[in-house]
Amino acid sequence: MKARYLLMAIISFCFAQQELKAQLGFSHEVGVITGPVAFQSDFGLRNNVDTNRGNIGFGIGIVHYLNFAYRADCNCYSRDTYFNDHFKVRNEIDYHVTNLDHFGEESEDNDLGGLQLRGHKGKAQVFEIGSQLEYFPMSIRDFSAGAYRVAPYVSLGVHFVSYDPVATSELGDIQGQFINPFSGELAPTLFPGFAQGEGQNNSGIDDRPGSTWAITWSAGIRYKLAPLSDLVLDARWHYYTSNWVDGLNPDPRPVNRANDWIFWLNFGYIYYIE
Repeated sequence: MKARYLLMAIISFCFAQQELKAQLGFSHEVGVITGPVAFQSDFGLRNNVDTNRGNIGFGIGIVHYLNFAYRADCNCYSRDTYFNDHFKVRNEIDYHVTNLDHFGEESEDNDLGGLQLRGHKGKAQVFEIGSQLEYFPMSIRDFSAGAYRVAPYVSLGVHFVSYDPVATSELGDIQGQFINPFSGELAPTLFPGFAQGEGQNNSGIDDRPGSTWAITWSAGIRYKLAPLSDLVLDARWHYYTSNWVDGLNPDPRPVNRANDWIFWLNFGYIYYIE
């Protein structure tokens, strides 16, 4: 899972946090988020209702915020600037898992290809760590003081991603053959174009662990539950810079137009640390 890269990212984040704290002064918020993940990959057909509804997993994350509107070192408000009153930095660690199946017209065909697609199963196991810059159009100070209960925001960021896909087939070994019930002859277990390649520079299936990056953006709202706690509802998109996060990158086909990405709708609880 590229542990050395993860360790380097954590160390870099810690040093950056200490340097920023020394220069600006800020307070901390911590919380947890969780919710369903819709994984858009090479399994199934894009823009297909059954694919969007069927390939849904579950994610959980631990979040940490840098709140520039309030300084924990003096229990006082920070200098009143536009940045301090409208921006936060969110750091997080996420993990999500999605079981993947083929949906759409091809998989429903009563022929060899449809049988191969229905038998092919996948699992995307993804670990992410990264940061986003959140923008609040309304005053963070006023929201913290209880002037209003709901605060919308948008965010943009980057995550380091470590993934470990799983590929199986109900028809047998994914590198083997099975008896074609339509002809009685041996046939490949996998659909044409899905054969395992010799590496991630080739098309096909590669279920080895790997790493990549994700560009993240989101829109959400915070609800003031109590002076030191919020509820958060967040709709986000993660676009991966690799097409191997799901372990599948078939020969050029209409389903293989873009890299893998996810839509994650999560709900969370945030606590302010004084």
